[in-house]
Amino acid sequence: LKDQFDNLDKHTQWGIDFLEKYAKFVKERIEIEQNYAKQLRNLVKKYCPKRSPKDEEPRFTSCIAFFNILNELNDYAGQREVVAEEMGHRVYGELMRYSHDLKTERKMHLQEGRKAQQYLDMCWKQMDNSKKKFERECREAEKAQQSYERLDNDTNATKADVEKAKQQLNLRTHMADENKNEYAAQLQNFNGEQHKHYYIVIPQIYKQLQEMDERRTIKLSECYKGFADSERKVIPIISKCLEGMILAAKSVDEHRDSQLVIDCFKSGFEPPGDFPFEDYSQNIYRTISDGTISTPKQEGMRIDSKTTVGKAKGKLWLFGKKPKPQSPPLTPTSLYTSSTPNGSQYPIFSIEPVHYCMSDIKTGKPRIPSFRSLKRGWSVKMGPALEDFSHLPPEQRRKKLQQRIDELNRELQKETDQKDALIKMKDVYEKNPQMGDPSSLQPKLTETMSNMDRLRMEIHKNEAWLSEVEGKVAARSDRRHSSDINHLVTQGRESPEGSYTDDANQEVRGPPQQHAHPNEFDDEFEDDDPLPAIGHCKAIYAFDGHNEGTLAMKEGEILYIIEEDKGDGWTRARRHNGEEGYVPTSYIDVTLEKNSKGA
Repeated sequence: LKDQFDNLDKHTQWGIDFLEKYAKFVKERIEIEQNYAKQLRNLVKKYCPKRSPKDEEPRFTSCIAFFNILNELNDYAGQREVVAEEMGHRVYGELMRYSHDLKTERKMHLQEGRKAQQYLDMCWKQMDNSKKKFERECREAEKAQQSYERLDNDTNATKADVEKAKQQLNLRTHMADENKNEYAAQLQNFNGEQHKHYYIVIPQIYKQLQEMDERRTIKLSECYKGFADSERKVIPIISKCLEGMILAAKSVDEHRDSQLVIDCFKSGFEPPGDFPFEDYSQNIYRTISDGTISTPKQEGMRIDSKTTVGKAKGKLWLFGKKPKPQSPPLTPTSLYTSSTPNGSQYPIFSIEPVHYCMSDIKTGKPRIPSFRSLKRGWSVKMGPALEDFSHLPPEQRRKKLQQRIDELNRELQKETDQKDALIKMKDVYEKNPQMGDPSSLQPKLTETMSNMDRLRMEIHKNEAWLSEVEGKVAARSDRRHSSDINHLVTQGRESPEGSYTDDANQEVRGPPQQHAHPNEFDDEFEDDDPLPAIGHCKAIYAFDGHNEGTLAMKEGEILYIIEEDKGDGWTRARRHNGEEGYVPTSYIDVTLEKNSKGA
C-alpha cells in the first residue's frame, strides 16, 4: 500500500460519506418517530372528553375503559418520543460529532502524507538538478580537454594559446569534480529521504488512517447497537401500556352501565294509576224488550245539585278546563202516559226531546283551552332553574343536593385547613416578631371565619332540603299505596263523571244545564271560570313565587288543589280569594279528596 496514497484517500472519503449516510437515515427515522408520536397525541386529544367541571355525564365503564385506553395510548406516544430523543442524543448526535472529528483527523493525516510526498519530490528535484549540472560540467570539461589537446598538437599554435587552453581545462575539471561531489551528496540525501519516506513516514501515516477507519467502523457498530437499544429500552413500558389497554377492556361491566343509566334517569315518581271508566251511554235510556224509550228509575234517587255539579267539575280534563254544559235533561213534563187496553199506563217520550238529544250529540264541538291557561303553564315550566332544584324530579333533586353538600363540605374543609394554618402562623409571629406582624393576619383570619360560617349555613340549608326530599318521597310512596287500596275498594261505585261516593245511592247524574249560547265558541278564549278543587294542601315552606304563573305562599298556609303534579314538580293551587298559580310540589303536603265537592 506504499504507493496507494490516492486510493486510501478515496477509501477514507467513502467511509465518511457512508457514516453521514447512516446519520441521515437515523435523522429520518427520528422524524418519523416524532411525527408518529405527534399524530398519536393529536388523536388522543381529539377523542378525549372535553368536560367542564360541572359536567354530570354518567361515567359508564365502557367510557372509562375508552378514556383509560386513550391515556395508555398517550403514554405510548410519550415512549415513541423517548425513542426519538434517545436516538437523536445517543445515535444521531454522536454520529454527527464523530463525523466532524473524523473529517478533521483525515484531513490532518492526508496533509502529512502530502507534505512527505512534497518533501521527497523536492529532494528528488535537488538531486536531479545536481546530476544535470554534473553532467553538463563533465561535457564542458571534455570539450576543454579536447581543445587543449588540439592546440598542444598544433605546431602553429602559440604558447599563450596552449597555456590558456590548459587553464580552461583545469577549471572545467575542477568544476566537474565539485558538481560530482554535490551530485553524490544530493543522491545520498535523496536515497535516505526516499527510504525514510517509504519505510517510516508513509507507513506511519497509513497506519493512522487505518486506525481512523477502524474507529469509524467501531463507531458505526456502536451506533447500530444504540439504535436497537433505544427501541429495546422502552419495550417494557410499552408492554405495560398494552397491558393497561387489556385491563381497561376487561373492566367493562355491562351490568354496572345499566345501573348507571337507571340511577341517572330515575325520577322517583310513582307510575300513574288506572283511569276510571266513564259511562256516557246513560244519556239515552232504552228498554231491551221492545226498543221503546222509557224513563230512568226514580225510586230511591236523591238528587243533590251541589253534589252532582261538584262531581262533574271534579273531573280532570285535558287542558284543566271544565266541559261545556250538556244538553237539557228529559224532565217529567216532556213525556206523557199512554193507557193500554187492560188499563195499565206506561210512560213514553215525546218526539221533540228525542230529536233534541240526537241533534245535540251530532253538533257537539270539542273544547279549546284558553291562551291564559297555556301561558300560565308555559311560564312555570320554562322558568329558570331554582337554587333548591325543586324543578327537578325527586330522585334527581336528591342527587343534585347531595353533590352540592359534598362540594360545600370540601370547601369547608379547605377553609378549616387555611384557618388552622393562619392560626399557627400567627402564633409563630407572636413568638418571633422579627418574622412578621401578627396583626397583618387578622383580616385574612376574619375573612376565613366568615367564609366558614357562610359555608355552614349553606350546608345546613341544603341538608334541610335533602331531608325534605327524602321525607317527601317516602310520604308520597305511602300516599300512593293508600290511594291504590282505596281505588280497589271503591272501584265498583264509580260515577260516569269519574267521582266517587261513599253511598251507592248517591251515584246519580246531576241535572244537565241548558243549551250553550250560539256565540259560545267566540267566548272560548275569554273563559276564565275557576277550576274545581280536587283536594287541599298545607305549605311546609314559604315560597316567593317571583316567576310568572307561580303563586306565593307562606309557611303553614292552606290552599286548594285544582290540578295535580304532572311529573314536572309543580302543583296548581288556589287561595280562598280565588288567586291561582303553581307551587313546588316539594314545598307542600297534599291531601287529595276522593269525594270532591268542587270549588
